[in-house]
Amino acid sequence: MSDGVKPYQIERRGLMLVLSSPSGAGKSTISRAILESDADISMSVSVTTRPKRPGEVAGRDYHFVDKTEFDLMANRGELLEFAKVFDHYYGTPKGPVMEALSDGSDVMFDIDWQGTQQLAEEAEEDMVRIFILPPSTAELERRLHTRAQDPPDVVARRMDKAADEMSHYFEYDWVIVNYDIDTSVAQVRAILQSERLRRRRQVGLGEFVKGLRAGR
Repeated sequence: MSDGVKPYQIERRGLMLVLSSPSGAGKSTISRAILESDADISMSVSVTTRPKRPGEVAGRDYHFVDKTEFDLMANRGELLEFAKVFDHYYGTPKGPVMEALSDGSDVMFDIDWQGTQQLAEEAEEDMVRIFILPPSTAELERRLHTRAQDPPDVVARRMDKAADEMSHYFEYDWVIVNYDIDTSVAQVRAILQSERLRRRRQVGLGEFVKGLRAGR
C-alpha cells in the first residue's frame, strides 16, 4: 500500500485437495507439479503396509508399518480413511491433517474413491474433490507400460480395476480429462485458487468486513 500500512490478512481455514484417478491417468505427476509451485499446500503422508520401493523415503513418501501397527491405528481412530489396495493397506493419519487445516494450510491427497468417501464422512466441508480421467483406455494402458513400475500381471490388474474406478467420477466436485499434463496442472491450480476464496473458508472475513464498515 502506498501509505506503508500492511494489508490485513484474512484468516482462512485450510482445505483438503483430493485427487483421484485410475493408476496411470496422471494424478501423481499433477500432484508433484502443484506441490513444487505452491508453498501453501503439502502432501498428506499416508501410512501403508506395502514394502518400500527403491528411492522412497520413510516419512516423506509414506509411513511404512506392519499390519499389526496399521490395525492398531485404525482401531484407535487415528486414521481419517483407510483401504486395501492390491494386497496392501493404506491410510491417512488424522492428527497432522486437522492441525494443518486449523493453521490455514492446505493438504493434498492422492487416494482412491473409497478413501474419498471415508474422508467425506469425517470432513466433507473441508474437501475439494477432483477426478482425473485418461483421454482413452488405450492411452491409459500405454502409460502404465511406459512408466515400468509394475510387472505385466499388475498392469493387467490395474486395467481391470480402472473401469470400476472411473465409474465413480460423479462423486467428485470437478472432473479433468488429462489430454495434456501442462493444461491439466493449470486447471487444478485454477480450481485450488477458486476454492481458497470460498466464503466459508475465510473464517476471518466477518471481522474484516466489520473493520471496513467502521472505516478501518
